[in-house]
Amino acid sequence: MEPEECNCAWEEDCGPEEQLDIPARTDICVSRWKPPPDPVFKLNFDVAIFSELNVSGVGVIIRNCKGEVMAAMTAKGPPVGGSEEAEILACRRALEFAIDAGFTDLIVEGDNAAVMSLLSSSGADLSRLGHIILDIQCLANGIRWVCFSHVKRGANSVAHVLARHAKNVTEEIVWLKDTPPPASEALYYDSLYLNE
Repeated sequence: MEPEECNCAWEEDCGPEEQLDIPARTDICVSRWKPPPDPVFKLNFDVAIFSELNVSGVGVIIRNCKGEVMAAMTAKGPPVGGSEEAEILACRRALEFAIDAGFTDLIVEGDNAAVMSLLSSSGADLSRLGHIILDIQCLANGIRWVCFSHVKRGANSVAHVLARHAKNVTEEIVWLKDTPPPASEALYYDSLYLNE
C-alpha cells in the first residue's frame, strides 16, 4: 500500500494592515490520520528514546474504520543503539501486542520511511538488525492479512504521544476499547478530520 501524496496549499487571508511582504507558502502539507477500510484495522506505532534513562518508549494505537480505539499501549522498551533499531524493536512489540489482542487484518503504519521500506521488502536483510526484521515478517505471516506503510509524523501523532508517555510509566499500560488519557487531545484532533 503506497502512502498518499499530499497536495495542499497554505494561503493566508489577512487584511491590508496585517499583510507582510512574504511570499505565500505552498509547500506546507498537513498529514492527517486516515481510517482503514472496513473490516481492516489500522495499527500505528512509534518510539521515543530517553537517553538520560537509558530506555526507549513504545506507543501503539489500533483503530477501526470509524476511528474508534480498539486497543492501545504505552510501555518502556530496552536501551537502543539508534533510531532505526528503536523503530524496528517498537514495530515488533506493536505487532506482538496486536496479535495477542486478536487482530488478524492490519495496516501497520510507522513514520520511519527506511524501516517501513525494510519491512515491506520480501528479500532477506543481512544487516545487524536483519534477525529482528525476520521476526516481524514471521509474526506477520501468522496473521491473515497485513500491510506495512510509511506515514508522516502528523498522521502518527497518537502513537507518538503514547511513546513519549512511556517515560512516566513503570509497567506496560494497555487500554482496550477505551481512549488512552495521555492521547485524548491527539485523538480528538484526528477525529476532526475523519469525514473529509
